[in-house]
Amino acid sequence: MQHVRGKLKQSGPNCCLRLDLEYDGSKYSGWAEQRNARTVMGELRLATEAVLGVPVEMAGAGRTDAGVHARGQVAHLKFFSPRPPRPEQLLQSINQRLPAEIALRRISQAPLAFHARHDAIEREYVYQIATRKLAFEKKYVWWVKEPLDIDLMQSAALTFVGRHDFRCFQAPDPARPRESSIVVVHRSELSVIEDHVLFRIAASHFLWRMVRRLMGVLVRLGTQQISPADVALLLAAKQDPRLDVAAWTAPAAGLFFERVRYR
Repeated sequence: MQHVRGKLKQSGPNCCLRLDLEYDGSKYSGWAEQRNARTVMGELRLATEAVLGVPVEMAGAGRTDAGVHARGQVAHLKFFSPRPPRPEQLLQSINQRLPAEIALRRISQAPLAFHARHDAIEREYVYQIATRKLAFEKKYVWWVKEPLDIDLMQSAALTFVGRHDFRCFQAPDPARPRESSIVVVHRSELSVIEDHVLFRIAASHFLWRMVRRLMGVLVRLGTQQISPADVALLLAAKQDPRLDVAAWTAPAAGLFFERVRYR
């Protein structure tokens, strides 16, 4: 059997596994494999191919940026094996080979046609803000030192729900230069739990850096540096030189890929 990166030739795959995993993205250049960079998918490929002893086809449900974390990433593995392995045995073996920051939560059998990215109908992200200095969570929050108007931020977050053109919140994506900026947001809400402000958003898909830019705009609003009318202008896809959304992009540390939903 010949192997081409990410593809299987000749006999083709006869096994498909779904992997549910979590990771601390602080030390990684994102999810997707890159040359000369350490990535989560790259480490996962090394571990799975070492355990299985064969090349694998792999894809994840979502691409997380450098420094972004995941509690609910999903990936698929497709490979050829004359004797399909038992998922419960693979779980321990692969976890032992993965770096400490990456952990498989479970492995399950999936139909050969299953695709972690194409079959997903909803993805959910959570962004975490700290309203005070924290001793143990520095790597996983954005500490905003200024007072925040939570009511303003909550009201604005609700306006993100629905079908909108998010071009003002989109970073140019070299991997998908012609991607539409239209996104259907299913849920968007802001909540406060003790010293944390949580922004939770679920959608059909997300544009590159969209969630971090939405969060940056909400913080700008919460610190009263922009108005609700400014947020509405951006949501209407109207550019304004006063509103430098790219410069307001929230730090990667506070963002978590929370979960994926399939039919």
